[in-house]
Amino acid sequence: MEKEEIEFVDGLIVRAPHENAPDFVKASISIKVEDLWKWLRGKYKAGDEWVNIEVKESKGGKWYASVSTFKPKGKKAKREADDHDDDIPF
Repeated sequence: MEKEEIEFVDGLIVRAPHENAPDFVKASISIKVEDLWKWLRGKYKAGDEWVNIEVKESKGGKWYASVSTFKPKGKKAKREADDHDDDIPF
């Protein structure tokens, strides 16, 4: 089995919640706007609507964000893409 290469997200830093954080806080995310903006503009062409990111924990215990490579197939893929519209708070 071939090892998948991890693609990190520039400008996005993920940390475990602070030890005194309430239980409903699952992660702490910091965004360096200029770095994330450059990464998105350089990686994704006009017309791309989504980039899926997974929050993971390394073997050493450090949290990080990486690009999800999961690709659903068939009708389910279209349905899942449509479902994302309701998940974004405005």
